[in-house]
Amino acid sequence: MKQITGSFCRTKIALTCILISAACSAIAQQKQALPVIQQVKFKADTTSITRFGAKGDGLFLNTQSINKAIEAVSQKGGGVVLIPSGLWLTGPIELKSNVNLHLKRDAILQFTADFNQYKLVQGNWEGQPAWRNQSPISGVNLQNIAITGAGIIDGNGGAWRMVKKDKLTETQWKTLVASGGVVRADGKMWYPSEKTVKGSNTKNAGVIEPGKTAADYEDIKDFLRPNLVVLTGCKKVLLEGVTFQNSPAWNLHPLLCEDLTLRNLQVKNPWFAQNGDGVDVESCKNVLIEGSTFDVGDDGICIKSGRDEAGRKRGVPTENVIIRNNVVYHAHGGFVIGSEMSGGAKNIWVYNCSFIGTDIGLRFKTTRGRGGIVENIYVNNINMIDIPGEAILFDMYYAAVDPVPLAGEKREAIKTVTVPVTEATPQFRNFYIKDVVANGAEKAIFFRGLPEMNIKDIHLENVTVQSKKGVEIIEASNIFLKNVKVITNDTNPVVHVQNGTNININGLQYKNGAELLFDITGEKTKGVKITGTDVSKAQKTSAFATGVNQSVLEISK
Repeated sequence: MKQITGSFCRTKIALTCILISAACSAIAQQKQALPVIQQVKFKADTTSITRFGAKGDGLFLNTQSINKAIEAVSQKGGGVVLIPSGLWLTGPIELKSNVNLHLKRDAILQFTADFNQYKLVQGNWEGQPAWRNQSPISGVNLQNIAITGAGIIDGNGGAWRMVKKDKLTETQWKTLVASGGVVRADGKMWYPSEKTVKGSNTKNAGVIEPGKTAADYEDIKDFLRPNLVVLTGCKKVLLEGVTFQNSPAWNLHPLLCEDLTLRNLQVKNPWFAQNGDGVDVESCKNVLIEGSTFDVGDDGICIKSGRDEAGRKRGVPTENVIIRNNVVYHAHGGFVIGSEMSGGAKNIWVYNCSFIGTDIGLRFKTTRGRGGIVENIYVNNINMIDIPGEAILFDMYYAAVDPVPLAGEKREAIKTVTVPVTEATPQFRNFYIKDVVANGAEKAIFFRGLPEMNIKDIHLENVTVQSKKGVEIIEASNIFLKNVKVITNDTNPVVHVQNGTNININGLQYKNGAELLFDITGEKTKGVKITGTDVSKAQKTSAFATGVNQSVLEISK
């Protein structure tokens, strides 16, 4: 008997040591040094675009003048190309190494609505190689480049975008229809042209296929909307002070870049702008985004790394990223990872940010087929108000639809099936989120993993959310909620666990008199441990679905 007792004690001590070691490791990971982002440096020489014949009257097309100025400055070893006061109409601009394109505060650089000025080029769209119209501003394999100043860069996106009727007032819709274009047969969508209509009805429109040239895509050209700024394979990049707005699609798209700094930017798109993301950092390394404001039509600050097989084949994660002191107004998500994250994402710090009216606050999304590992994500000091969806969301069933359904929109429930784990199975793991406050949300916290690949090792600490609904944990393991306070209208239940394993909740606070505190379902659920929580304030502590053993829930002081 003594031998058995001694063995038990040794096992208990060993387990305790493992837990302490894991906790220390988690703390150490959160305190590791932030990455260092190398900065740009330019010659003091300044050259105005007017020296090359540019005219700021809003009529003259300045494409050649601006590009000649950039080329000349680059060939001389670099410097500043100045966009002075005025309204400068232009076609696509190609940046060059060692050039700082600088806009005076009262300068507007507006891109033409003449689609003929934009040639079809081989680029990238939503993580896959694709034909697109040339971006208004682009750069490939450059070093030491910048766009700075306090002026405005306008992508004239309204000329390109299709628009849903449900997203406009009646007066706005009538004005849009009267401007020309094509209305869909059901009257619910407006398109700028017949080419846009055809493109919208073409499967995998624009995807590069062997043997096809740009001419083969001419009949859908208008549909292949460009991102406003696309920088590919560039090193030492600075975007600072400028307003980027009204993009045909994504506003800012750095791809395969290193040492990228975005500072004190204003990034804007109409709230109804489809694919109107703020910034999509894709397969980049060493990134700083700080002091900026986003108010856009899709995800605000988004991390990506390619889509499906193409992203896995590229195999370049987005890593070593600092995102701090930013404000996001309207967006589908304030800070987002996914869904095109097939190359992975790791070592990302997000702190001191505010989300105001974003559909979702912290949004981590993926789906089967993506593959990729998202890990080592550190988030703290986040404040949110008026969130129509979830304050914090992890979802591995992303379906490429708006996060908040429109009035009258019906969506089918997810059908859960288990499939084999392959390289196409995505993974979310090792997230550390603390010091989050949200006043107003549809749901406080939502986890939904895959049965074959749970969301795992997620730590939430010091989170306070006022919302309609509480916490939902589905197909997740090793979830740690510490000092989480959810004040909800719907308290039936406060916390729902379905097929969750090793769910640890310490110091949960909730509305006094809650109908049901814990709802436990799913035959795989086990190890739900509640500590430091006063369960006596609830009308009913727990409920269990048929087939679920009540022993899976352990409540202790």
